[in-house]
Amino acid sequence: DDYPVRAMWNSLLAGIVFQHESVEKLRRELARNGQLRQMCGFDDQVPPPWAYTRFMKSLMEQGDLVDAIFDRLVQQICEVLPDFGKHLAIDSKSISSFAKRKNRNEAPDGRRDTDADYGKKVYQGVKEDGTLWEKVVTWFGYKLHLVVDAIYELPVHFSVTKASVSDVQEAHRILGEMAHRKPEILEKSETLAGDKAYDSKKLNMSLWDEYGIKPVIDIRNHWKDGEQTRLLSGKENVVYNYKGQVYCICPETGTKREMACGGFEKDRNTLKKLCPAKQYGIVCKGQAQCPAAKGIRIPLSEDRRIFTPIDRASYKWEKTYERRTAVERVHSRQDVSFGFELHTIRGLAKMKLRCGLALCVMLAMALGRIKENQAGKLRSLVASA
Repeated sequence: DDYPVRAMWNSLLAGIVFQHESVEKLRRELARNGQLRQMCGFDDQVPPPWAYTRFMKSLMEQGDLVDAIFDRLVQQICEVLPDFGKHLAIDSKSISSFAKRKNRNEAPDGRRDTDADYGKKVYQGVKEDGTLWEKVVTWFGYKLHLVVDAIYELPVHFSVTKASVSDVQEAHRILGEMAHRKPEILEKSETLAGDKAYDSKKLNMSLWDEYGIKPVIDIRNHWKDGEQTRLLSGKENVVYNYKGQVYCICPETGTKREMACGGFEKDRNTLKKLCPAKQYGIVCKGQAQCPAAKGIRIPLSEDRRIFTPIDRASYKWEKTYERRTAVERVHSRQDVSFGFELHTIRGLAKMKLRCGLALCVMLAMALGRIKENQAGKLRSLVASA
């Protein structure tokens, strides 16, 4: 009775809003700030540490209710922003555990993290001199997998896993969860942007064939033995590379030119490619006898990993892919504003609860700003009104 559930819940949310990443920091603020104690619903007493420990354990047993709160907030955002969810972005974020790893023969003692494991991300590129570079990043902890609205930069769905879980495998599971819990979002979604970690033929097919969402996912060079181009099926002088760029070869001179984008035909599930000589005014000596002079159609089935409803070689693909950075900015707010850069969280259940509460606060404050006609401060989630 000294520490009512409502007051404990209010103080926990207040700790997130005012960026107290640990219970002890929150308790010191409650001891100092009588007005905050009163707003939360406490009298003069500040709850002891054990009260928060017991309360957090109770919350972890009610994880489904926290998910329901998150889903309800997403629904309310959809009601005030009708185009919310039209363009999505997906990415994962590493969350390091600062606890020691449990040895194989040691029993859990409350100090070690018995759920976390090791994750690895490999970054590759090409230097200006043409040499390849590679950077490997490893961490011990967890992953926060996040789907966000790429226009409003607000979370739509999330999951928390061990660090070793594959991004693309979790993406399939997330889509299944969204189809069950948020079908209205998938019905209105037009695009989903993701980096190379989500490069997968199976994911591209699932997004377009099952949900009607156009995948805008960066691609890795999965061709072996230095292969540069492949001959397009049924075409004698048209080739393509792993990035989806299509070239016609002049039958007279052998000159290779990139073909122009002609859009996507949904009823045929094909991409149109147009003659570069006609589109750009180029003089082509072999145009009269070129089989591709009238343009060609490329079915997506040619290679579902390379050919997608939005042509990879088009400006539209580049512009849509740029929206992917929205999810990175949401992850950054998780770190900076909600205290995940330095935290004391141990255990998968507690990590999922803490991430869920932070994302709920993010949505709730954004919803409040919209209702108070402060849409300009939609992303200033912890700024004063």
